[in-house]
Amino acid sequence: MVEKSYLETRNNKDARNGTVDGIGGDGDFDPSAPPPFKIAEIRAAIPKHCWVKNPWRSLGYVLRDVTVVFALAAAALYLDSWICWPLYWAAQGTMFWAIFVLGHDCNEKMSFFFFFLYSGHGSFSNNHLLNNAVGHILHSSILVPYHGWRISHRTHHQNHGNVENDESWVPLPEKIYKNLDLTTRFMRYTVPLPMLAYPIYLWRRSPGKEGSHFNPYSKLFAPSERKAVLTSTICWSIMVLLLIYSSLVFDPVQVLKIHGVPYLIFVMWLDFVTYLHHHGHEQKLPWYRGKEWSYLRGGLTTVDRDYGWINGIHHDIGTHVIHHLFPQIPHYHLVEATRAAKPVLGKYYREPRKSGPFPFHLFSNLVRSIGEDHYVSDTGDVVFYQTDPLLRNIKSN
Repeated sequence: MVEKSYLETRNNKDARNGTVDGIGGDGDFDPSAPPPFKIAEIRAAIPKHCWVKNPWRSLGYVLRDVTVVFALAAAALYLDSWICWPLYWAAQGTMFWAIFVLGHDCNEKMSFFFFFLYSGHGSFSNNHLLNNAVGHILHSSILVPYHGWRISHRTHHQNHGNVENDESWVPLPEKIYKNLDLTTRFMRYTVPLPMLAYPIYLWRRSPGKEGSHFNPYSKLFAPSERKAVLTSTICWSIMVLLLIYSSLVFDPVQVLKIHGVPYLIFVMWLDFVTYLHHHGHEQKLPWYRGKEWSYLRGGLTTVDRDYGWINGIHHDIGTHVIHHLFPQIPHYHLVEATRAAKPVLGKYYREPRKSGPFPFHLFSNLVRSIGEDHYVSDTGDVVFYQTDPLLRNIKSN
């Protein structure tokens, strides 16, 4: 059952006549319609070499990013000027985000090792031990529990676009939304507060979902995954203890400046990018339930974004549609794979608006979406975001 098709709402100000990020589009195209192609056709259009993983190339990106991280920290400590610290925080927070993306690529398929239990992308290499060792080191350094997050991220990829089963920035059903108090609604849907949500999500997930990424007995995890989750929680705890020890030996303010503030910038990058992967397009995009959902239809609701100079720094993670459909493709092949798949995708691929050196244009997409996309109907197998008029009126006054 379809709650309301896009074509029925395209004259509404929330659904702007099928435009693509404000640069035109086909007002008669319904993005909720089942696509006329199969996922195998998209796969066949992508060159074979795009599927090849080069571990040395992947390690080269790790070496590059880690070198930049240490160089930035050394330069900041050497200069130790309040003119330089804000520049350092912006640059280092962006590099923490780049480190996260590389760790994200290390996610692997399921196996039965202890430290190296794995499932996910595996786009870093075909060496499972290498993937998980690198993933633990990179993610623990930026206070992300590797296996705990990996497993929930696997759930996100397996259920993208599914209102009931997705895990990342999933819309709240109306009943759950209406049970939130007004203060919670205001904090959840007022920029920049949602851009600081990631640590809270790791500890307690989203409204309507139970569990913690740190607790091996959380509902997020199967019994066979508990040892792996515990291992990652221990690695995370070691990093926390290392930061505390550094604060005692050196200076807590210095540790805050070197790691704490960049961590907050990283969190904002993560929430900013991941939110816009699935929200904020000028054309209202569908979410699915029940028999209307499929892996292909859910993946086609993701959105590519152009981040200008940041594209290369954060490993082309904005090239997101093909990544969601085929997460095993290495990040350094995503642009070429997307270019090859576009003739098959047709109107189901939404060309991203070109960015200047910095993606300032995306802030308007973020603010508009968070201000308008509040919940979806409790009924219907194809649904679109709706706006809470009370919250909108309060924020406008």
